[in-house]
Amino acid sequence: MNNMNKLTSLYRFAGRVSACLALSSLSMVSRAEPDPIDAKALTIASNISVVNHYRFRGIDQTWGHPALQGGVDANWSNGWYAGLWASNVSGNTYPGGSLELDYYGGFSGRFGDDWSFSVGGYGYAYPGANLAHSACPSAAMAAPCSQVSQRFDTFEVNAGVSWKWVSYKLSISATDYFGANVRTGYSAGSRGTRYHDLSVNWPLSDRVSLVGHWGRTELRARYGGMNPSYNDLKLGVNATWGDGWNGGLAWVRAGNDRFYRPPTGGLSYASQETKDLNRSGLVLQFGRTF
Repeated sequence: MNNMNKLTSLYRFAGRVSACLALSSLSMVSRAEPDPIDAKALTIASNISVVNHYRFRGIDQTWGHPALQGGVDANWSNGWYAGLWASNVSGNTYPGGSLELDYYGGFSGRFGDDWSFSVGGYGYAYPGANLAHSACPSAAMAAPCSQVSQRFDTFEVNAGVSWKWVSYKLSISATDYFGANVRTGYSAGSRGTRYHDLSVNWPLSDRVSLVGHWGRTELRARYGGMNPSYNDLKLGVNATWGDGWNGGLAWVRAGNDRFYRPPTGGLSYASQETKDLNRSGLVLQFGRTF
C-alpha cells in the first residue's frame, strides 16, 4: 500500500473513531437527562417514634402500654402520595394479633396560596388477629363462648380540605368498621361509618406549634340497643429540633362512657382484664424523621 492510500485509510479510521466517540458522548448525555416519566420527582421519607400509649380516635389501642411506631412515605411532585405505617397493639382488643399495619395513598393539591385538598384511601390491617382467637372464657367472652371468625381489617376512603393551619377530613368506611357486623352482635353491618376530623395546627414559631382536634365517629349500627357513636378531643403541643428530631405532648379524651367502659366496653378478649379505653390521658411522643 502506497503512502497516499495509507494516509487515506488513516483518515477514514480517525473519522470512524471520532463518530463513535461523538455517538458515545450523545448517549451519555441522553442517559444523564431525566426520563420524562422520572421528571415527576419522587421524595421518600421515613419516621420512627415511641409513645407512652397509642390512641386511635381517642380509644386506647395498647391498654396503657408503650408503642413503637414507624412508617415510610413516598410523595411525587405531581401530587400523588403513598405510604406504610405500623404500630404494636394489644391482643386484648385484637385477639391473636399484636401489630397494626396501615397502607394508604391518594392525591393532594393546592388552589391559591392558602388552600389545599386531598383525596385518597386508607387501610388498616391486623395480621393474625381474629375474634376466633379470643380466650374462652375472658372478660369479653364469658362461658359458654361463641367463637365467631371475624377479622378487624378495615378500609376507608377520604377527602379533606385545609386552609393555612386549619383542616377538615371526612373518612367513610368501605368495609365493616373494624369487624362490627351482625356476626359480632351489632344490629347491622357497619359499612358507611363516617369519621369527621377537624384539626388545628397553629405555629407559634418555626419549631413549635399548638395542636387541637375534634373528631366524631358515626357508626352505622347499634350494639345491644346502644349507639356506639362518640366524639374525641385532643389538645397539645408539637416541637421539632435539628436532624429531624421531634416530640409532642397531648391531652386526649373520648366520649360515650356507657359503651367504651366496663361493664359494656373495655373488656379484654384475651384475659380477665378491663380498662376505661376512652379515659382522659396524656400521650407523650418522641421520634425522628429521615
